Amino acid sequence: MIIVDKKTIAEYLSEYITSISVKEIENLVEIPPPEFDFSYAFPCFQLANFERKAPNDIANELKKSMKLPNYLEGIEATGPYLNFRVKPEQILQNIFTLQEDYGRIYEKLKSSTSKSSRIVIEYPSPNTNKPLHFGHIRNMLLGRTLSNLLKYKGDKVFDVNLSNNRGIHICKSMFAYKNWGDGKDPDKKSDHFVGDFYVKYTQMEQKDSKIIEKVYDLLRLWEENDPQTRALWKKMNNWAYKGFEETYNTLKLSFDKEYFESDIYWKGKEKIIEGLDKGIFSKTEDGAVIAFLEEKFNLPNKILLRRDGTSLYITQDIFLAFQKKEDFNYNKSIYVVGNEQDLYFKQLFAVLDLIGFKEDKFHLSYGMVYLPEGKMKSREGTVVDADDIINKMQTLAYEEVDRRYPELTKQEKKERANAIGLAALSFFILKFNPKSEFIFNPKESISFEGETGPYIQYCYARIESILTKSKENIGLDVNWDLINHDKEVFLVKQLNYFPEILDSIRLNYNIHLIPQYLLTLCQAFNSFYSSCQVLSDNKELEKSRLLLIRCVQIVIKIGLDILGIDILNQM
Repeated sequence: MIIVDKKTIAEYLSEYITSISVKEIENLVEIPPPEFDFSYAFPCFQLANFERKAPNDIANELKKSMKLPNYLEGIEATGPYLNFRVKPEQILQNIFTLQEDYGRIYEKLKSSTSKSSRIVIEYPSPNTNKPLHFGHIRNMLLGRTLSNLLKYKGDKVFDVNLSNNRGIHICKSMFAYKNWGDGKDPDKKSDHFVGDFYVKYTQMEQKDSKIIEKVYDLLRLWEENDPQTRALWKKMNNWAYKGFEETYNTLKLSFDKEYFESDIYWKGKEKIIEGLDKGIFSKTEDGAVIAFLEEKFNLPNKILLRRDGTSLYITQDIFLAFQKKEDFNYNKSIYVVGNEQDLYFKQLFAVLDLIGFKEDKFHLSYGMVYLPEGKMKSREGTVVDADDIINKMQTLAYEEVDRRYPELTKQEKKERANAIGLAALSFFILKFNPKSEFIFNPKESISFEGETGPYIQYCYARIESILTKSKENIGLDVNWDLINHDKEVFLVKQLNYFPEILDSIRLNYNIHLIPQYLLTLCQAFNSFYSSCQVLSDNKELEKSRLLLIRCVQIVIKIGLDILGIDILNQM
C-alpha cells in the first residue's frame, strides 16, 4: 500500500531535482484546478533561477528524463508545469482495503508527520442563568467536530466544560424565582424554566431599578455561604444542568470532566500573589494587581485582582490552565470561544507565559451567526435559544419528509426528520470558516439540493440504493482499464485528496474544509452518475463502477462521522 500525496510526488521529483530540498519541492507541488485532468502539478518557475533556462524547457527536460513509477499512470509537461496523474487502482485499492480507516492512512503506514498528542478542548462554557443560545450551537459543533477529527487521527482528546454558575447574573434568576416563582417546580424544559426567571427579573428591573441592590445582597449571602441562599442556588443550577444535558445529548456531546466556576473562581489568587511577590506583576495606586503587557506583548495591560482582592474571570482561568494540565497532562489546550474574546485570550496566554506556564495553548475563535431577519431575537430580546433552532430544523425536516415519503409511519418520519434536521443545522454552520460571520437560513439549509447536509446524506443513500439493486459482489478483482471516463477519473482524483485534507485540518483546525470537501465529492459523484450508467449488461464495467461508488460512500461516511452527522441508507 502506497500513499500518493504531495509528499510522495516531492520525494519522487527529488530524484531528478537537486537544486532545492524535498520540503521545498513539496511546498511547491499544487493540486490543479478541476478542469485539468491531473492529480498534482509542479511549477518549474523557481528552478529557472538555478538552471538558467525557461520554465517550459525545464518541464520538458524533466519529463523526458523521468521513469514512470508504478503508482502513476502518466506524467505530462504543459507549459511551465509538470503534471502527474495517479493510477485509479492505487487510490481505490487503498480505500477498499482500509475501509473507514482510509482517512488514517498516514497513521496506518506509520509515516505520519506528527505523533499522537494529548489534547484538551474546552467548550461550550455556558452560564447557568438561562438556556444555551444559538451562539452556543456553533461553539458546540466546532468543539465536537474538532474533537471527533483529532480522535479519528489517533490523538487522545479530553472534552471539558466550564459552567459559569455563580455571580450577579445567576443571582438575578435566583432573586426572580425567590420573589415570583411561588416555589413551583419546572413545567417545561428545566433550563428554559430557569431562563424565564432571568427574563422576569429584567422586566421587573425596568419597573424598579433599585431591586439590583437586593440582588447584590443575595450575592453577598451566597458568598457568605448562607444555607438558604446556597440551597436555592443549588436547586436552580441543577435545573439548568439537567436542561443543558438534554441539549448536549441531542447534539451527541459528552465531557470527560466538567469544571464549575463556583469551585475555582478564587483559586487563581495564589498564582497571582506569587507573581506579585516575584515582581512579575504590580499593584495599581488603588491596590489592584495588574499585569503590564504593553511593552513585551504589545497588548493592553490586564487587571488580575480587583483592589478589594476579589477575583476576575482571568483569575479563575489562570488556575484552570494549571488544573487541566494536572488532570490530563496535555500537550495542547484548545479554547473554543467566540471572537469577542480574542483580546482576552491573547492577554490570558501572555499572563500565563509571564508566570512560566509555557504549555501550548490555542484559542479557536469564531464569528457571529445571524438569521435572515437580522439580529437574533428571543424572549430576552438578544439571542435565540439553541433548542428553538434545533426544534425548528426538525420541524422543517419533518415537513419535507412527510411531503416526499407519505407512505412512512409517523415514527419513521420523525426519526428520519430528526437526523436530517440536525444534519442540516450542523453542516450549514460547519461549512463556513470559523472566523467568518454568516447568515443561517433554516429553509436553505434543509434543501435536498444545494450545499447542504441533507444533500450529502441523500448522495450516500443514493449510492446505497444502487449497491442494493446490483447482484454483483464488490471487490478489487476488476478491470482497471475500464475506469477511464473523464467523470470517473475526476471522481477518483477527489477521493485521493481526502487523507491529506484531514491531515491538514489536524494541524491547522480549518474544520470547514471537511464540509467543503464532501460537497465537491458529492457533486463529482452526481456528475459521474448522470453521465455513466452503473447497473449495466456489461458486468465487468458494472463491477468497476460499483467499486468506485462504494469507495465514494466509504469516504462520505468517514466525513459525516467526523461532523457528527448520521448517515441514512434511505432518504
